[in-house]
Amino acid sequence: MSVIGLGTWQLGADWGEVSEQAALAVLAAAVEAGVTFLDTADVYGDGRSEQLISRFRAAHPGLDLLVATKMGRRVEQRTELYTLDNFRSWTDRSRANLGVEVLDLVQLHCPPDGVFASDEVFDALDTLVAEQRIRAYGVSVETCAQALSAIGRPGVASVQIILNAFRQKPLDEVLPAAAAAGVGIVARVPLASGLLSGRYRHDTRFAADDHRSYNRNGEAFDVGETFSGVDFDTGVEAAAEFAGLLPSGVTPAAAALRWVIDQPGVSSVIPGARNVEQARANAAAGELAPLGAELRAAIGELYDRRIRPDVHQRW
Repeated sequence: MSVIGLGTWQLGADWGEVSEQAALAVLAAAVEAGVTFLDTADVYGDGRSEQLISRFRAAHPGLDLLVATKMGRRVEQRTELYTLDNFRSWTDRSRANLGVEVLDLVQLHCPPDGVFASDEVFDALDTLVAEQRIRAYGVSVETCAQALSAIGRPGVASVQIILNAFRQKPLDEVLPAAAAAGVGIVARVPLASGLLSGRYRHDTRFAADDHRSYNRNGEAFDVGETFSGVDFDTGVEAAAEFAGLLPSGVTPAAAALRWVIDQPGVSSVIPGARNVEQARANAAAGELAPLGAELRAAIGELYDRRIRPDVHQRW
């Protein structure tokens, strides 16, 4: 997989309207810029994101892409629903949406805590591999404790977790444990829902169907998915400080992505993009030189002073 991938939540739903034409253009721009890893889920637009990826691949045959999807969030979040029969049904739907016989990587989509303790769940995932419905499986998690539980499972290939300059807790234990176990790390929400791009102000408003409007306090799902759980006004001020640390010619978004890439053990970082320009700029961040020790230290000090007290202990 490319070190810069493309998250496609925004192509399905929850980030304001994105037309099919715009979504296909984003996919094309990302791939042309070197992206080979696409991350989606069966719940993004209730399958729309998966279907758009399928249409893109059909129009561009021969592309060597790794497409990861997720399952489990289309039902009530109860451990007893994570069964082999349901897994077969869910993966059959994703296989049809994506137009493939075998799914490259399927991730449990931020499941309840009980799932991580269930041998039956992971036996069922092994069965999906044996049945050649999926090539590999991983887990997308909300907390570092969940990540560590997943890493302890021998069949887990990857853990997807929020990691960015405003969410640094995974550096403490998760990344070292994943590296020791040979488990890949997929870093999501790398720009803290856009905060780290430096484009937002205290009076910035988002569309009503954008989770940055309707999930500010965790009304729809874990609040940590929106602005990484950082209070918006605090995040705006911290993002302005972040931008002020950077050398001339380096954008905040590029530096934020480079910060994630620089962390040992990260396999790929998956920023989203709602337009062609964002897709190209995100991919280009992979060519940016690693951040120097002085800048990394300054980012760490900013996190400790402005962000850590509010978020570090929560996830």
